[in-house]
Amino acid sequence: MQTFKLTLEYDGSRFSGWQDQINARTVQGELKQAVADLFKTGVDVQGAGRTDAGVHAVGQVAHLKFRAEPTRLTPGQILRELNERLPSSIAIVNASEAPAQFHARHDAVSRAYFYQISTRKTALAKRYVWWVKEPLDAGRMQGAAAMLPGRHDFAAFRAADPSKPGESTVVVVEAAEVARDENLIIFRVQASHFLWKMVRRLAGTLVRIGRGELELPDFARLLEGTLDRRFDIASWTAPASGLFLEGITYR
Repeated sequence: MQTFKLTLEYDGSRFSGWQDQINARTVQGELKQAVADLFKTGVDVQGAGRTDAGVHAVGQVAHLKFRAEPTRLTPGQILRELNERLPSSIAIVNASEAPAQFHARHDAVSRAYFYQISTRKTALAKRYVWWVKEPLDAGRMQGAAAMLPGRHDFAAFRAADPSKPGESTVVVVEAAEVARDENLIIFRVQASHFLWKMVRRLAGTLVRIGRGELELPDFARLLEGTLDRRFDIASWTAPASGLFLEGITYR
């Protein structure tokens, strides 16, 4: 079986997420359509991870697996031909031949996301940030982000995923930080995997900390899996506009 690895970037503003859906425009659906138009044969197209509606990516990974006849096109030709067929909001930035058994999702060992918060109104980047009007203490937010690396129970930060009943809420976070560049605050996090809406809820909680509405000891208890009725974390979910899938790590 011939397999290719693709790295993609996309503006998720007008898509109903990555995963193929009936009666909805998705990134995977657009890629599958472009692949079908180019190769006219059965090709399996899978991504490394799902991104929700409105979420962007600068380092999504997908694989193409040819079920029958292999293609004679080189990776460079595949990149060019697919980019010609894809909408302007999706771009393949790299293509390479991969081992036959390579699987974009199953072989991934970690994923990295970043979230952008703007502390001023922006006319040009409003689709890619969350504009927070209140003053934010980035130092307090970084203090909370520094508590994230390690093994934690994120039950307080996940939304129930109907496709994964009984899913464990324990996640190993490899790295996390908050950095400020003038009017832009960026939250970065890398982990073995992520629960549904976990990153957006963490971003929303960090904003509460930056506003002085949540103390670090309370955040520490939430990271132990404590469901505290004083905090309606679901309502703190940050908008999808500021979230980017940054990259996928493989062995």
